[in-house]
Amino acid sequence: MDPLPQQVLATESALALIAKLAARYGDLIFHQSGGCCDGSSPMCFPRGEFLVGDSDVQLGEIGGTPFYMSRSQFEYWKHTQLTVDVVPGRGGMFSLEGPEGLRFLIRSRLFTDAEYAALRSAGRV
Repeated sequence: MDPLPQQVLATESALALIAKLAARYGDLIFHQSGGCCDGSSPMCFPRGEFLVGDSDVQLGEIGGTPFYMSRSQFEYWKHTQLTVDVVPGRGGMFSLEGPEGLRFLIRSRLFTDAEYAALRSAGRV
């Protein structure tokens, strides 16, 4: 059987920035809550400074960093594979990459029917 498709990936640029932030701040966590403004971008925090709960879903890990999304937002995104990327600009004001002059953003693609069926069979969506 083919392995399950990953629900979240990261570009090399994002992985490099995650490593830089982890060297400075220690263990990290990503959360994407949805909504407008900063809430629609993936936010990076020191692990332990953002508490996840029953209303959050862990999609996977990128660069050894867990990536969570609110369950309500996940309902909109569960058909897609997310890729965390980095671009020049201002990040979310609470997200750790802000002072770097860069910001994390999400790129996405729809899962194929077969990929989505595999995730559904595994209880991941």
